Amino acid sequence: MLERLNKMEAYYNELTEKISDPKIIEDQSTWRDLTKKHASMQETVETFQTYRKAQEQLAENREMLEQPGVDKEMEELVEADIEALEEESEKLWERLRILLLPKDPNDEKNVLLEIRGGTGGEEAALFAGDLLKLYSRYAEKQGWKTELLSSNITDIGGVKEVVMLIEGKGAYSRLKYESGVHRVQRVPETESGGRIHTSAATVAVLPEAEEVDIDINPNDVRVDIFCSSGPGGQSVNTTQSAIRLTHIPTGLVVSCQDEKSQHKNKDKAMKVLRSRLLEKAMDEQQGEQASTRKGMVGSGDRSERIRTYNFPQGRVTDHRIGLTSYRLEAVLQGEIEEFIEALTNADQAEKLKTAQE
Repeated sequence: MLERLNKMEAYYNELTEKISDPKIIEDQSTWRDLTKKHASMQETVETFQTYRKAQEQLAENREMLEQPGVDKEMEELVEADIEALEEESEKLWERLRILLLPKDPNDEKNVLLEIRGGTGGEEAALFAGDLLKLYSRYAEKQGWKTELLSSNITDIGGVKEVVMLIEGKGAYSRLKYESGVHRVQRVPETESGGRIHTSAATVAVLPEAEEVDIDINPNDVRVDIFCSSGPGGQSVNTTQSAIRLTHIPTGLVVSCQDEKSQHKNKDKAMKVLRSRLLEKAMDEQQGEQASTRKGMVGSGDRSERIRTYNFPQGRVTDHRIGLTSYRLEAVLQGEIEEFIEALTNADQAEKLKTAQE
């Protein structure tokens, strides 16, 4: 591991020189690629340099203790410093092990977030609407940009299905653990008897696919054009601007009718189709792991769940890691960092365990 870190540092220093070279700066494409590589290695190299300095200081301190004539007070100070440096070195080494784990190539990508109301009828659609607000607020707190690509809203403001693009640095790395069935337990506003109902909504987080990731043959896509319609059959516009794309080889179907422009609807639908094809390709590559992840999203049945939002008790529980928070209102306002951090740490711990086996 030390040899690997030394080689990485040498390459990082080489890149530092290259991205400052006026000749390379002139070639913007090459400069961007090198800058991206440099940035991806920065945290690892800087952590390694801090670790090495701590090790050098430890060696100096131990050597000092071996010198003759060290008084008692100085000895105690040096020993305390050694203890602190050993603790710091251990934490830095553990961090380096995590930083050297294989990176998910999609981590820096933007996200296509799909939310669908599952079991529970109108109450499930209303909860899906709550999840849309939750993720919109989380994205806003991160300084990310959001755009609705496709939506199917019920008469009373619930969400049957919505697809939202979230653009921001590391969006996929932060949101990828949100895929799955989210369950809610609460008394619906329409419930006169005060009984608690259980409903569910599904969340799917897809990395946004670029054209370089997925090349779609135009001949493989059937394009259907139809009139848009709003909640309850209300006409959104009188022109035929809604688009339905069918990818013939896979049978994947994507519809978009939110824009009044047929061209804009087609562009948005292509974004969604491209990302779904990327997800399908990822599934095929990952085999059993992909089947497990796909199973997590499931059908929206109440029995399948990754997280439960219990309103009477004001709690949110993530069943994968056994984490419970009694800050339900804050979570609904987009404060989900506690869950994201815990899920990230659990995933890293599992990867470290696998790497050791």
